[in-house]
Amino acid sequence: MSRSPAADPATQSRPDEALNTATRLFMDHRELLFAIVYNTLGSVADTEDVLQETWLSWSGSRSRSPHKEIGNPRAYLVRIAVNHALKRRSVISRRRETYVGPWLPEPLVTQPTDEPPPDAADPALRAESVSMAMLVVLESLSPLERAVFVLGEVFGYAHTEIAGVLDRSPAAVRQLAHRARQHVHARRPLYEAHPRVRREATERFVQAALGGDIGALMEILAPDVTVWSDGGGKRRAALRPVRGRDKAVRLLTAQAGRGGARLDITYRRVNGDDSVVFFDGTSPFAVMVMDLTPEGDRVSGVYIVFNPDKLTHVRKDDDV
Repeated sequence: MSRSPAADPATQSRPDEALNTATRLFMDHRELLFAIVYNTLGSVADTEDVLQETWLSWSGSRSRSPHKEIGNPRAYLVRIAVNHALKRRSVISRRRETYVGPWLPEPLVTQPTDEPPPDAADPALRAESVSMAMLVVLESLSPLERAVFVLGEVFGYAHTEIAGVLDRSPAAVRQLAHRARQHVHARRPLYEAHPRVRREATERFVQAALGGDIGALMEILAPDVTVWSDGGGKRRAALRPVRGRDKAVRLLTAQAGRGGARLDITYRRVNGDDSVVFFDGTSPFAVMVMDLTPEGDRVSGVYIVFNPDKLTHVRKDDDV
């Protein structure tokens, strides 16, 4: 008696093989997908949700057609992830409408600053090359402009490749890229402070702020400095950006006086820049990132994330 196809082990193994292959391909590209989606959304939590949706779409398509061959899995996965991210942008926009105070991107906290940075040439690690200041600028772009900018300027995709990802014509992508570049370059000068300069400026700033040294703060802050503090209505923070050195000094010394002495300070890389993470015991209390002037000698922007919902992935004893 011949066996039925359902009972044939070789037939039964095909779906498992397809799923194993789908899983391996997804994991091979997961870091790249995370970097692209995070830069598109500015939220670690939403990025993880989008990657879960991407996995479900990817594995579902493979299981429905176990013998279907995809010529370029990387391009296929990027397309799925970016389109899920664009859908998620509408959810984030509605959330922002009722958000209390300034909204800052969710900080991506990585290794301590005494460890060497990852290879910035590796596209899978380029999420760290997009600074907090740049992410704030990207928030002012339309979702499509931001996706085009991230894919083209950060990850080096050609316009024709981006057109395939977004299902737009290359001409439309070129126009989106031109508008995005103009907007970003007008608001964000193209420079990068040397890591040693940034670390020294960060340490000087923290010592002056926590020590209540008004003179030192006045010296290190640029005259037109802006301070953004994001508490989300869950921790005390300024309800709007504070602009100007005098106002910034008053705000920073007041915040330091409200329990700064009890906090533990650790220096970590946040979105690739040397920054500060404050802990209250073992719980993250705030992440503070400084943006420097082109000369690197003064602080032109301070970004402080207090909102505990944006710090859930930060651990005091993390090695990376």
